Amino acid sequence: MDGFDPIPDSLVLLIFNFVSDVKTLIRCRAVSKRFNSLVSQAESLLLKVDCLISPESSDADSSPLTFLSSFLKNLLHSLVSPKPHPTRTHRSLQNSPAQILRGFQAIRDLEIELPSGNLKLEKNTAVKWRAEFGKNLRSCVIFGFRELRSSPPSQIPADFGEVGFAGGLKLRVVWTISALVEASSRHYLLREVVKEQTQLERLVLRDKDGEGTVVMDKDGLREFREDTAELQVSDDLSVVIGGEGGQGQGQGQGQGVWERKMGGRTTVPSVRLRMRHVLKLEVEGGGAWMSGATLVIVKPTSSSTSDDRGPQQQAMEADVEGDEEKDAELALEAFGGGVYGEAVRALVKTRGYLLEMNSF
Repeated sequence: MDGFDPIPDSLVLLIFNFVSDVKTLIRCRAVSKRFNSLVSQAESLLLKVDCLISPESSDADSSPLTFLSSFLKNLLHSLVSPKPHPTRTHRSLQNSPAQILRGFQAIRDLEIELPSGNLKLEKNTAVKWRAEFGKNLRSCVIFGFRELRSSPPSQIPADFGEVGFAGGLKLRVVWTISALVEASSRHYLLREVVKEQTQLERLVLRDKDGEGTVVMDKDGLREFREDTAELQVSDDLSVVIGGEGGQGQGQGQGQGVWERKMGGRTTVPSVRLRMRHVLKLEVEGGGAWMSGATLVIVKPTSSSTSDDRGPQQQAMEADVEGDEEKDAELALEAFGGGVYGEAVRALVKTRGYLLEMNSF
């Protein structure tokens, strides 16, 4: 008898849910027959992706206008690692998230973590975003700035860069489009996971750097699952299997490539943007200055919403004044803490302006 024998299954499952890391749990399956059966019933999981790769592309793909469609090329850490195989085949999906998660039958809360963000930004520039999806985009909060620099209280750095109105607006629009394309790309990659994991109630796809987060709640997952019910494995997915290590042993550092060809993303519907901008914003209690602080709240226009709200309610929510409180709630939910939260709280108090963007 070992030390776990007196512990009831319900408590062991609670421990497994607390551990959550998929790689660790797969290793636990090798401990005993009991662990092997209980691990598959874990409800809360975290799946970590090793690193990102980009497919081969032409010189045209590197232009400022086309780079927006080339996000999120993923290299997964292999938990099931057969011998290297040089052939690309749609039948070799052992390293895709969906395939790895097929050993778990009761997932309700799933987080997938990418190793880094994938936006192409200028030096010192930061852009953060949080997007909620169902079948399509429901909302997206984007926060960015050109530079953050320490400075004595109330003293603006002498060489703090400025951008003219036209140039600044163009830059903020590029930030917005970049974040929306990245969010829609991540959402697209979740189709197979959502389709197969029918008990999911919450799904989060984020990156380790905290650049962007895709969130889907229970209703959004159901809506997305119904929309993809007839889909088969996508023709724009190709997988290369390689590495060493035994299947299910949790040993070695096998690697698998989850590569999506150019253009794979969910269509962004027609949206309304409420943009707020402060040229120079004092943060950290006066200990630092933020250049070009920008907050953008993105919501589908009433014609592209897919929920059950009536036309009158949608029109009311589209009203400029009526949306202010909702915008603040969304922004603070996305970025409520630290220096970013401080900047967002200051920005939501400023006057915003509305832009509209067609579906793309």
